[in-house]
Amino acid sequence: MDKDTRFALLVIGLPFLGLIYCLVILGVMMTSSVAQDNPVTTGIIFGIIPLGIAMYLWISASAKAYHKKNKDLRFSQSH
Repeated sequence: MDKDTRFALLVIGLPFLGLIYCLVILGVMMTSSVAQDNPVTTGIIFGIIPLGIAMYLWISASAKAYHKKNKDLRFSQSH
């Protein structure tokens, strides 16, 4: 899959994933009495989930780029 296709999927797919996530949150809030009794805790939990995913993706991409940069640097210094 080339970069343009991945970018198009990201631009089109990410909003739909967000919409589905919001619908899941609404469904949980409407059907679960525990979520209705504790809306702040439920909101924090549903807020931490995408934050955690974003942090994981950011850190793993940064680590991959850092590793590639150091690998290229070590290769250029040895030759």
